[in-house]
Amino acid sequence: MRRVQESIVLVTGASSGIGRACALELGRRGALVYAASRRPSDELGADLRRELGPGARIEAVRLDVDRADSVREAVARISAAGRLDSVVHCAGFGIGGALEDASDDEACAILETNLLGALRVCREVLPAMRAQGGGTIVLVSSIGGRIGLPFQGLYSATKFALEGLAEALSLEVRAHGIRVVLVEPGDFHTAFTDRRTRLRNAGAGSAYQEAFARALEVIERDERGARTPEPVARLICRILEARRPRLRYTVGPAMQRAALQMKKILPGRVFEAMLAATYRVGDRSAPRRGRTT
Repeated sequence: MRRVQESIVLVTGASSGIGRACALELGRRGALVYAASRRPSDELGADLRRELGPGARIEAVRLDVDRADSVREAVARISAAGRLDSVVHCAGFGIGGALEDASDDEACAILETNLLGALRVCREVLPAMRAQGGGTIVLVSSIGGRIGLPFQGLYSATKFALEGLAEALSLEVRAHGIRVVLVEPGDFHTAFTDRRTRLRNAGAGSAYQEAFARALEVIERDERGARTPEPVARLICRILEARRPRLRYTVGPAMQRAALQMKKILPGRVFEAMLAATYRVGDRSAPRRGRTT
């Protein structure tokens, strides 16, 4: 495996949050980074270069994962450089509200970005990786892709689906020397919190309005109180340099990572009751406990 400083890496969702942290960390380590997002490329490039200083090997690319032609054009531009060692796919968004309140178009929108966007990126980079005899695809999932989160059901659904896509893809491409890795972050303090949208029917008139408000208060408080996402970026750099990376890595608060183990060993309804108390969606008088996911 190439060292990071010798690598060419595409990072999607690079304008903010985990994607931006990854682009900056890879840039600091000397990689040639193609930082991709829907943000205008000149604006994004100037922003990242200001942070990194002179000499950084970073190129901003306009890429909208919702559009197959946009993904195709961006990857073609990068492939023209001769090779593409790794992809770190971070693009995605969150939407809050009860599943009963979700419309078809809202469900389709988040699936379009969080799941089909990942598929489009993988589909376009795989021919180049096969031709060069290998590469690494890192898909940023979530602990919410292993545990269904109340009032984030659509988001969890997309991440559960991403996990299945990655498992299947890993088997399909391993004979070509391509490695697929899932990174499952817990809470980190990013702009994701402020950019989370709400279902149109989640407000007044929803049977779930009060429960959603209580759960969202817990979620946002924990996200705003968490660390910034640099640990995720450092983990991903280690993954890119690993000779034989695992399929899954979790990163984040210890209690949230422990919840994955608790889900394996606790009876289903016991674990569900624990989550209900954590998110204050059961007995509304139940005291708040430390969040586990």
